[in-house]
Amino acid sequence: MSKFRVAITDDMLKADGSLSFADFDLSPLDGPHVEHFFVPARPDGVVPESLNDADALILLLPPFGAASIPANGRLALVARFGVGYDNVDVAACTANHVALVNTPQAVRRPVSVMALTFIFALSQKLLVKNALGHGGAERWAKRVDHMGMGLVGRTVGIVGFGGIAREFVSVAAPFDMRFIAHDPYVDPAEAAQRGVTLVDKETLFRESDFVVVLCLLNEGTRGLVDSQAIGWMKRSAYLINVARGPIVDQAALAAALNERRIAGAALDVLDREPPDADDPILACDNAIITPHALSWTDQMFANIGGNDVDAALAVMHGRLPEGLVNREVADDPVWRAKLDAYGVRYGR
Repeated sequence: MSKFRVAITDDMLKADGSLSFADFDLSPLDGPHVEHFFVPARPDGVVPESLNDADALILLLPPFGAASIPANGRLALVARFGVGYDNVDVAACTANHVALVNTPQAVRRPVSVMALTFIFALSQKLLVKNALGHGGAERWAKRVDHMGMGLVGRTVGIVGFGGIAREFVSVAAPFDMRFIAHDPYVDPAEAAQRGVTLVDKETLFRESDFVVVLCLLNEGTRGLVDSQAIGWMKRSAYLINVARGPIVDQAALAAALNERRIAGAALDVLDREPPDADDPILACDNAIITPHALSWTDQMFANIGGNDVDAALAVMHGRLPEGLVNREVADDPVWRAKLDAYGVRYGR
């Protein structure tokens, strides 16, 4: 009996061949009926020939579209290592009978904690006060000039109200802030049950003390936080982006920060990653910028990896995987035939 083969993009590996994410446990993919192997992660996408003998792919960063899908029809699953899947052509996967899964459960708490960490750092002026603390007596004396912002009663505006945003509200609830959100696809009654008021885009940006971007990147959200939206913000307000860089017009944000039209920003994601050395956003002294990694913890990567492995093993045993993005594939007779064949071969 041939083995169920799981490909993994090699951007998961360090130069010495060890895993970059040490807590990603690959041992469940080594057994009598399953094995894993690494394939090149090219900037222009995964090469289809490298996947000719793959039943599933665990994908980190390279693009994956129609040109990456082998013609032999064997590939059944792409498991995105994380929650965002803007590097994947979902329609191409569906058209070629390939299921796409992501790992929203694994990232909800870490990303929520990251957003709250940014609120704490901005409101307490943590980086400024850290510099004062390291500056000796002369700078120490300037602490009175850098008063923080108390959080009780402040308004947090959330752009997008999906799973991460709901987790964020749960994590942040004890701090007695007011929560509003903008998401045209959410039922206001459902949001109200979670203590959140749905509002239009302009209201959110005008009323919020902290705007937290938590939506997916797609053609509908690309550039959503534009110069007009930033212009609606209070001078005392902060913008936090922990979703994807292109959701925010970065040039407009840099201009607003430099002109002190808003108080500051905290960004774990940028329009270009890594940024060019002369990117104007890097010169903004009222912006906290982290390298798309603030949420990275041992627990997060253990859970992401575990979710992807579980999805691959579910398909291997002919079961529907968790975290299915292109849900319509579940009704695709060609894909269901693949699933049924795996169940017969490896046991449900």
